[in-house]
Amino acid sequence: MSQLAFVFPGQGSQKPGMGASFLDHPTGVELFNRANERLGFDLKKLCLEGPVETLTLTQFAQPAILTVSSIAYQILSSQLGVKPLFVAGHSLGEYSALVAAGVLAFEDAVEAVYYRGLAMQEAVPVGVGAMAAVLGMEGPELEALCAEEAKGQFVAPANYNCQGQIVISGDAEAVKRVLGRAKGKLLEVSAPFHSPLMAPAAAKLAEKLKTLAFHDAVVPVMTNAENKALNRAEDFLPSLVLQVTAPVRWESGVHKMVAQGVKGLVEFGEGKVLAGMAKRIDKTVPCLGFSGLGELEALKEQLQPYL
Repeated sequence: MSQLAFVFPGQGSQKPGMGASFLDHPTGVELFNRANERLGFDLKKLCLEGPVETLTLTQFAQPAILTVSSIAYQILSSQLGVKPLFVAGHSLGEYSALVAAGVLAFEDAVEAVYYRGLAMQEAVPVGVGAMAAVLGMEGPELEALCAEEAKGQFVAPANYNCQGQIVISGDAEAVKRVLGRAKGKLLEVSAPFHSPLMAPAAAKLAEKLKTLAFHDAVVPVMTNAENKALNRAEDFLPSLVLQVTAPVRWESGVHKMVAQGVKGLVEFGEGKVLAGMAKRIDKTVPCLGFSGLGELEALKEQLQPYL
């Protein structure tokens, strides 16, 4: 057993050209083809060429990120031949983690996150909800400020990312009231994710997930909503439904994995969002990324001390 946790990014890491280098590997070609077949549209073309306006739409961004993360994971894991201590994913990334842990089949996960994206977009009309990143405030202080500024509406932390960076979510007017008293900025998202306003999406997603086969995890999955290390097949569906309306507790989840022996993280897929958070969560635990084939050999060398 290694001293690694494999982690998977959420929405926001999508960009045209994503996954391009993986098409030089048979695993990249195969998984893109399998995703296209299940979804009924050309996800590979969308990932490679955009347009960015379409790729950024929730229902397309989610399967795009999951597919590229899954390709990266399968390529590296086949080369290393080791199990991590844990897998974890940020929001949408939790589905990528479930594929890596053998809980969901790849095609089932691709279909689930496409449907998840549609359900989340339809739950709240565009413009009614909002999200904002708040800088320099700790959880209890921000929670109290949100409670003061709700004024009959809803606003609360949605992502506890790392020290000094918390994302809030809720009714647009309430989010703006909080920003009037805190340092931060509105995010370019189309709905108030990870808030009770997403309850209609959670209900729809629950019905969809009931049609899929869940399996026991081959490695523990550290969940977003409750920071529980889950293994049993029957525990994942309720956890994924809860995740839609509950905040992402990423910082405390990383701390929990480190406390149980993790000494390094590997981020799979586009961007370095989780690596950036990791530096602010625990500087002693490096987060290495794998987003393209050109990084493979150097990454294998860097990971040797943790195997």
